[in-house]
Amino acid sequence: MKDAIPGAGLHTVLRSLVATLPPADRWKVGIYVALSLGSALAGALAAMLLVPLVQPDARLPFEGRWFHASMSMGWRTAAFTGVTLAFALLRWQASCLGARLVGRYGMRLRRQVHARLIAAEIGPLAAASSAEIANVLTYNVEIVVQGFSALQQLLIAGVTATVSLSLAFWVSPPLLLVAPPLAVLALLASRFYGREQIEVGRRYVANMTRLFWHSEDFPRRLRHVRSFGREDVERDSYGEVSRDLSRGYARQLELIASGRLILELLAVGGIATLFVLAQRWHGIDQGALIAVCLLLGRLLPYLVSTRQSIQQIRSAAPALELWQRYMHLPTSEEPPAATARPTLPEAGIHLRRIHVTPPVPGIELGDLVMRRGELVLIQGDSGIGKSSLVDVLAGMARPAVFDARVGGHAIDYDTYRAYVRHGAYVSQSVRPWQATVRDCLRWAAPSAADGQLRQVLRDVGLDKPLDTALHDASSRLSGGELQRLLLAQVILREPAVAVLDEATGALDAASELAVLSAMKRRLPRSLLIVVSHREGVCALAEHCVTVGPSIRSIVPSRAGA
Repeated sequence: MKDAIPGAGLHTVLRSLVATLPPADRWKVGIYVALSLGSALAGALAAMLLVPLVQPDARLPFEGRWFHASMSMGWRTAAFTGVTLAFALLRWQASCLGARLVGRYGMRLRRQVHARLIAAEIGPLAAASSAEIANVLTYNVEIVVQGFSALQQLLIAGVTATVSLSLAFWVSPPLLLVAPPLAVLALLASRFYGREQIEVGRRYVANMTRLFWHSEDFPRRLRHVRSFGREDVERDSYGEVSRDLSRGYARQLELIASGRLILELLAVGGIATLFVLAQRWHGIDQGALIAVCLLLGRLLPYLVSTRQSIQQIRSAAPALELWQRYMHLPTSEEPPAATARPTLPEAGIHLRRIHVTPPVPGIELGDLVMRRGELVLIQGDSGIGKSSLVDVLAGMARPAVFDARVGGHAIDYDTYRAYVRHGAYVSQSVRPWQATVRDCLRWAAPSAADGQLRQVLRDVGLDKPLDTALHDASSRLSGGELQRLLLAQVILREPAVAVLDEATGALDAASELAVLSAMKRRLPRSLLIVVSHREGVCALAEHCVTVGPSIRSIVPSRAGA
């Protein structure tokens, strides 16, 4: 699928929207078009059947055995009523199907982009802001869905226009001489403000991302703002984004209104021209004139909605760009199923040399043997590259150089990832998103009984009932308690490798040692890789790896050596 690029034409955006539809739903769009066609035919026929009710002596071009001039007014009224009811029923059926298509379309976009984010490589994803990701998963999809809904409205307008103009030409070909020049003018009008509309939509998407950024983790942000006494600056910044959004939204409506005015003027001019032609062109039947005017009059609301639909599709272009950008994120490679092993080998894994970038110039780790039941401590200054290193050790990011042995035999990184894929990774900033303590623990171990859950809470020193709400103001857990809860998840998981990236930073030194000791006791077959700034953890570690600012080659030392 090609991306919707800045300044892309309407046809490019339409093609991109259609490309997001799976084949299974495209035939349903065909049914939607067929229902719309039936509705348009019934509506046009109802408009023509209205003519003999308004002008009883008027003749219709399809008069014959089933409909003729001698029919009573009652039968004519019944025919008009029946066709109008058919029109209403078909339009209702098309609207219901269209609503289901739009709903499924939005659901699919969200699922697809969320699945892509779940499968994305850590490196490229880390460069994106969490506010933009939140926008992609929420409001941004709504803008694209509005564009798809507008595409449906265009289909209805196109089908209705084709049917109405065809019947009008059948009724009176001379009166349709005005249609081609009006169509050209309407096409030109539809292109008015096109580039501006896309630019307004792009700014709108960017401002919504800024709004998400202002809304992130608001309670903690508020404490920070108040402590610095910067409430006025925060209000002004938020107000600036709000003003930009207001101006953008107002400009979108102004562009729609301007296009509507142009189309309505063209429609009025066309109908006026028809009456002039009918007066000057001898032989034009008054019934035919009324029928043509009624048929063309049916197109007036569709002309207005067409302009609005085109504007909505153009507004959806930047949102579709952003969605596609995240859909094109490189995905993390899964290790081959045949080589997957749930635990580390008995002999351990000998990492002879690993070169990790970023940071530049990189980190080199050499001569580290990792075994079950051991704890490897990684320490160093903030921003030095510890997280990049543990991403590699956790099997989540491929290093620039990887040289490792198992039992004297060389293994590649895919084989290494298979050894460590049954893992657990807890970072300092992760907050549980489940509703209760029980939900959080069951997320890690769905089959665990309540007794097991209470035991693991005792292991990590968390004295809370299982039904404790995680997001209720009266029972909200502190930062240290939340970290204990996440470490309880790790114990329930029983991973081959557990990576704790400053996951005990909110605990005091004594509590940190107690929890890590409990985890070593409860996980005798797991390798613990711990990132911590506290020197005391070295007492528990079999290996201590120090990442320093002035050295690239890091050789781990035996704890206590």
